[in-house]
Amino acid sequence: MKKGWREELYTIIFGSDTPAGKWFDVMLIICIICSVIAVMLDSMAEVNKAYGGYLYIVEWFFTILFTVEYILRLLIIGKPAHYARSFFGIIDLLAVLPTYASLLVPGSQYLIAIRILRILRVFRVLKLVEYSDEARMLMKALAASKKKIIVFVFAVLTLVVIFGSLMYLIEGEENGFTSIPKSVYWAIVTLTTVGYGDISPKTNPGQILAAVIMIMGYGIIAVPTGIVTVELAHVRRKRKQHLVCTQCSSEDHSPDAKYCKDCGAKL
Repeated sequence: MKKGWREELYTIIFGSDTPAGKWFDVMLIICIICSVIAVMLDSMAEVNKAYGGYLYIVEWFFTILFTVEYILRLLIIGKPAHYARSFFGIIDLLAVLPTYASLLVPGSQYLIAIRILRILRVFRVLKLVEYSDEARMLMKALAASKKKIIVFVFAVLTLVVIFGSLMYLIEGEENGFTSIPKSVYWAIVTLTTVGYGDISPKTNPGQILAAVIMIMGYGIIAVPTGIVTVELAHVRRKRKQHLVCTQCSSEDHSPDAKYCKDCGAKL
């Protein structure tokens, strides 16, 4: 049975397992990268002065291209409202909205607002996630390990508050630790092994405590990596066993699922 134009476009735009779908993804990735580079070049005063007119045309070319892509996605998806509210739907909208919004901000007194809108265009790079299976796998692993990471972050925050308070008591204002918040800042910099060096302990007890925090830092860095790695391996095992809903593009259904877990459409 011959497919309709909606089914054909759906296979190309939302699918990546056909030659046409792969070429569409590759070309769109190239366009996204080129548009982000154009925005970055436009922020350079000397480049903007010499080639501002050309960059303006390039910007509108990509904006119109992404607008057409966004409209096509809404037309061919079974439930456009559901897709528009999804993560990738919002990213697709943000890819085109700043350029159109900049037209509604006239006057030199609003130049700062226009600059913010220009910077927002850089977020088009987030569209790349949609066209990379590996990126999708990483996002799923991060989402699955969200609760564990939150608990880990709270544990680290507790540690830096304790260590910062101890260092404030040991070193005091005369050695640069003028307050507990500033001492906590030092503890964060030290625990993450960044080590700016703007504040450093001078006394022996303070240096001993700093050494303990530095050693702990190496162990703490490995914890979130291990959490995400475990979830990533779990997602990789399920990779070939998921169904994709043609109505809302939702994934991660069980192999024997008959209806979409998000919109209820038949799979």
